[in-house]
Amino acid sequence: MKGTVFVAMSGGVDSSLTAFLLREQGYEVIGATMLLSGSGTEKGSAAEDARRVAEWLGIQHHVFDFRELFRTRVIDYFLKEYAEGRTPNPCVMCNRYVKFGELFQKGAELGADHFATGHYARVERDSAGRYRLRKGADPQKDQSYVLFSLTSDVLSRLLLPLGDIGKEETRAMAEKFGIPVAHKPDSQEICFVPQDDYKAYLKKYLPECLQKGEITDLDGNVLGHHEGVPLYTIGQRKGLGIAAPDPLYVVRLDTRERRVTVGSNQDVFASELTADDLRWMLPEKFSHAGHLTAKIRYGKREAACDARMMEDGRHIRVTFHEPQRAITPGQFIVFYDGEYVLGGGVIESVK
Repeated sequence: MKGTVFVAMSGGVDSSLTAFLLREQGYEVIGATMLLSGSGTEKGSAAEDARRVAEWLGIQHHVFDFRELFRTRVIDYFLKEYAEGRTPNPCVMCNRYVKFGELFQKGAELGADHFATGHYARVERDSAGRYRLRKGADPQKDQSYVLFSLTSDVLSRLLLPLGDIGKEETRAMAEKFGIPVAHKPDSQEICFVPQDDYKAYLKKYLPECLQKGEITDLDGNVLGHHEGVPLYTIGQRKGLGIAAPDPLYVVRLDTRERRVTVGSNQDVFASELTADDLRWMLPEKFSHAGHLTAKIRYGKREAACDARMMEDGRHIRVTFHEPQRAITPGQFIVFYDGEYVLGGGVIESVK
């Protein structure tokens, strides 16, 4: 037996195959499911599906009630960011505080030697004995971006068995091995927002943030009116409700003035940003920054940039070699050194 591994099981294909593969590799597998909403007993719920897979695997299974933690760390953050005219990434915060925070700690308390998830990324140990996060082998499925804030302690115990394969192969393997959820559809982008309709979610749970205001051009001319700044995102074209000879895109959002500013597609591009809430996997490698590549959102390709720490020691100024489209405050910028993640932070402002 290779040791005990605590596997985060969401009831989906990825985490279920992860548990199966680790069991086949000789680990003692313990399934762990986070209860984030509902009661966990509803048919088709994450907890119910994970429980069914664990029973099929013949492994222990625990369900941890993290509903309150998830509400304060993820949902409240999500609503607050939109209310301030920023665009959040709840998956990053869930990974930081819930999955690789509280759930990881539960595994440690139960004496597990390792922690595992179904993320498409890789953990490697370099010649100096440091654990580093590497991109997943399948560039279309790589999830290293949402894991950029993992600590060295987590990385040293983390197993990511899907990092070397792709999504299509995962599905085929799940079918081949007869895993009960092999045909279950992938989860939606934001797990707590029905149909990924964040606008309807805001209207239901934070209607007070939706105050009417003006839509103006870059010169301040009023072109129309809106029902709430948080209902718009940088780079948005559709749904503006403005008749114009040329296409218009959202360029800036100002909740204080209740103003949405629009312009041409070219106006959506920018070359410089500042970021804060910085977290580094290899601080010493980044002590003087320099030439790197970076992603400004999940699913976006990396772009070459130069990064310099600012005098306050808390912020970083990033200048891209080529202008980037729709750099969005509230999103995370993640820095790479080739295939490896260096760290990242929250985009604060754009120039």
